[in-house]
Amino acid sequence: MSASGTAATGQVEHMLRQVTPGRYDAYEALLRALATPSSGQIWMLLWHGQAGSPDAQYGNMEVDGHGYAPCVTSAQELSASGWNRSYEVVDGIDVARTLYPDHFGLWLNPHAPGGGVGIPWLDLRRIATGLDRQPAGPLRLTEPAIEIPQFYALLTQNAHRTPAVRSLRRAWVQPALGAPYLAIGLDVYDTSPPAVDSVRGMMQQSIGAVPDGLPVSTVAMTDEYDPVVMWMRATARPFYDREAHAALPPAPATGYGYPPAQGGY
Repeated sequence: MSASGTAATGQVEHMLRQVTPGRYDAYEALLRALATPSSGQIWMLLWHGQAGSPDAQYGNMEVDGHGYAPCVTSAQELSASGWNRSYEVVDGIDVARTLYPDHFGLWLNPHAPGGGVGIPWLDLRRIATGLDRQPAGPLRLTEPAIEIPQFYALLTQNAHRTPAVRSLRRAWVQPALGAPYLAIGLDVYDTSPPAVDSVRGMMQQSIGAVPDGLPVSTVAMTDEYDPVVMWMRATARPFYDREAHAALPPAPATGYGYPPAQGGY
């Protein structure tokens, strides 16, 4: 291995040694090292086949009911693990893109004292799609407690005028690192560019009613991998639902269409 490769590997292993329960900052630094091609190479353990062959298959292990693919972080750790089958050296970001769609995580150095460190599939998704684009977990998700009726009223009014919108949900998101924020879940009928532009315009027309300093984000309810979306689908009822609104019976007429009688008989 070259000197630069050794240094890159050392970065991952250095970050891995810093990770302890509750140290979300150190865990986030480990994710960043894995997401960086120059420092994120790992040794994937192959249960079947050879590196680069069509039948190559990663090993797998189960922890608390969740699947993980085991790997090691250097040639030295490979030797220490006693693994006697094939392996392949790949960038962490490439492994993340392969594993997360199947809800598989990555387990680093499972042979090490203490059992190594597991990276759940949701964090592999963050590595694959961009760490700064997704909030750092574990997330605390609740119904929003902040009272902003003007914003919700304006957003509902604008949603009703935007035919692409089916329904809207909301959640208060508290990441492990970073400021909490209000998330709006967008459920739409149409994802064509004009429809997307109309929904973006709806949000821009409504965001002025949000109090200064309150961060607001949006999530697409079609994203089956987003933890905020999964929570909304399971827990949050829509605060705007076009179809439910359309199904409401009309207000009852007085006197079968006649104005109310004045006085009595």
